[in-house]
Amino acid sequence: MNPISKNRRSPKQYSVLPGFGLTMGYTLLYLGLIVLIPLAALFLKSSQLGWDDFLKAVGNPRVVASYKLTFGASFIAATVNAIFGFIVAWTLVRYQFPGKRLLDAMVDLPFALPTAVSGIALTAIYSENGWIGQYLEPLGIHAAFSPLGITIALTFIGLPFVVRTLQPAIEDLQRENEEAAASLGASRLQAMLRVILPAVMPALLTGFALSFARALGEYGSVVFISGNMPMRTEITSLLIISKLEQYDVAGATAIAVVMLLASFALLLAVNLLQWWSGQRYRGVA
Repeated sequence: MNPISKNRRSPKQYSVLPGFGLTMGYTLLYLGLIVLIPLAALFLKSSQLGWDDFLKAVGNPRVVASYKLTFGASFIAATVNAIFGFIVAWTLVRYQFPGKRLLDAMVDLPFALPTAVSGIALTAIYSENGWIGQYLEPLGIHAAFSPLGITIALTFIGLPFVVRTLQPAIEDLQRENEEAAASLGASRLQAMLRVILPAVMPALLTGFALSFARALGEYGSVVFISGNMPMRTEITSLLIISKLEQYDVAGATAIAVVMLLASFALLLAVNLLQWWSGQRYRGVA
């Protein structure tokens, strides 16, 4: 045997888990039972409707209004979280101050709190007589029982996704690159735009996508603060629940299919943008 070809063979790597075939089989089985089969059942159930009935169910003006509110509020909430979540993550990683661990733990509160508790708390704070709402009402700002209140609730539940995704990326940043940019005469803004943001952009887009996806499916925290007024503050998740309570399972699944396809399309677009930004940064680096 040629000694050169023998040396080129990669040594067998030891693994605690079983071989690839067995672990892949368990992976496909688990994903099939948890993800693929329920989604397939969703499409099969909605297919019981004819094409005309399907379009009628998903194109109802009340349903379309819930689409606009849900996607619009979710996008705004994810954008706000992307901006301020970056600031929070930067502060927690780069600075030392008293109470840092407590502040870092508070970021995870939306994860730990039941969504119904979050909704009741936000409604109590932002209602007309609430701690914050009583100061907003004289200014003509109606936080609770309005699209603004929905956006606040979605921002609350989505913040941890951005912060926890950005923290490892910021920790991996090398301070030498920032110092080199400053030594070359770059301002703080130029260093932020040309050095820091390109490095953390893939993580930032991932956090944005996770926050956006979480907001699209939120129900518990929104149902209390929204007021649930049709054509005004009724989100799609609540409309699906209403359809199920009326035993209109086919109509509920039809709306759910539209939400699922739209979510897939938007998340695919965000992932492609994330891949493109990562490739561009590596090419520049």
